[in-house]
Amino acid sequence: MKDFKTRTLPELLQFASGKYTDTPALSFSDGVPLTYSQLAEKAEQIAANLYSLGVKKGDRVAIFSNNMPNWGVVYFGISLTGAIIVPILPDFHAMEVKNILDHSDSRVVFVCDKLYPKVEALNKGGKRIFIRINEFALIPEGTKRENLNSASAEFTMGSTAFTKPEVFEDDTAAIIYTAGTTGHSKGVVLSHKNICSNVVASSTIPNIKEGDHLLSVLPLSHTYEGTIGFLVPIYNGATIFYLSKPPSVSVLLPALKKVRPGIMLSVPLLIEKIVRQSVLPAIEKNKLLRTLYHFKPTRKLIARMAGKKLYRTFGGRLYFFGIGGAALAEDVERFLMDAKFPYAIGYGLTETSPLIAGTNAKRTRFRSTGPVIPGGEIRINNPNPDTGEGEILYRGPNVMKGYYKDPEKTAEVLTEEGWFHTGDLGMVDRNGYLYIKGRVKTMILGASGENIYPEAIESIINNFDFVEDSIVFQEEG
Repeated sequence: MKDFKTRTLPELLQFASGKYTDTPALSFSDGVPLTYSQLAEKAEQIAANLYSLGVKKGDRVAIFSNNMPNWGVVYFGISLTGAIIVPILPDFHAMEVKNILDHSDSRVVFVCDKLYPKVEALNKGGKRIFIRINEFALIPEGTKRENLNSASAEFTMGSTAFTKPEVFEDDTAAIIYTAGTTGHSKGVVLSHKNICSNVVASSTIPNIKEGDHLLSVLPLSHTYEGTIGFLVPIYNGATIFYLSKPPSVSVLLPALKKVRPGIMLSVPLLIEKIVRQSVLPAIEKNKLLRTLYHFKPTRKLIARMAGKKLYRTFGGRLYFFGIGGAALAEDVERFLMDAKFPYAIGYGLTETSPLIAGTNAKRTRFRSTGPVIPGGEIRINNPNPDTGEGEILYRGPNVMKGYYKDPEKTAEVLTEEGWFHTGDLGMVDRNGYLYIKGRVKTMILGASGENIYPEAIESIINNFDFVEDSIVFQEEG
């Protein structure tokens, strides 16, 4: 493990820019990269300009933007002022965004041009300052979307020199709002220690080397991509590439060919679509391949042949394809394992910054998320004596401080001893590998006392070509 003894985001940036000075850090897949020293320099400029606008330690500054190099610049720039980062998911509706900005009391909002229409109506009354993240330009009050380019003013106010406040590991670094934030907002409060301890612990898993390429396709505002797909690579000196357009096939394939990533993160839906819509149909339409694939002794051989082609599609240098955010369909995982595709499944929540358990591709075990990360503890609450299954409790330095402005909800999930109730059901095998079974609230108790998990049944139903999605629930009576 690297000599990184600090526990704040400004110190992480200082460490990375000092160690990987001239290494490319952030870039569009078709653009010119920022080096680590340039990343630090630009972050300092953003911090100084925010200071000129009156932003001080403890203020909330929101980022509402699609992925781009400037997202990372702003993220670190906010942290250098001691202000609190409020990342907002791009697919949130306008009302959800308003609720988050109001609930978090965000003073400044960095917004990309494409998402500005969702906040255009909020840019009035002087309540907040809006800044174009694409060009780092101030957006005057009342600016219409069609006048965004012409109306913007330069964001270079005041002196670039300012006295940076001291930032401590227990200070709040970010408030992250989970999906479905309507009405009563639920913001997860993460300290610098929460995030940075997870960065260090998670870095033991993919074994990223300086100069390795990562192609980022998941939203940075989600803690999964924000920590594992942004901060972990930065800590290890990787070069992160972003897409300048939404990740359609016509955009993604050329980017994969050009970037040739060693690391990628995905949600199950993405890899499931690739396997089910491209890989498996190619096998099924060939009578010989179909017969061999469904014949157990030759199944792995056919899977490996298809897997090599899939591997080349991803650029031919992939060594860590991390999957998280939901359960991966069993048939797709079986193919990936048989094909020896370098995948690994991780488990975590926003409340744990996020990673709780994970492993590298060489140690992946079927249907498991891997062992608990270094420095963390897992306990199965009230395990079933027959199956060993129960609610997963977790304790570690990455557990959130609480829910913003909501001590009651915080008390519901955090014990006085520091254990976090995940709400997920699972079991740990004799080797310490964690297996996720479902959600506590959705589990159905069968007539003979067996546990029935709707998620497992839904996965099977969703396998049918004519099914887009499904939901399994217990009928009353």
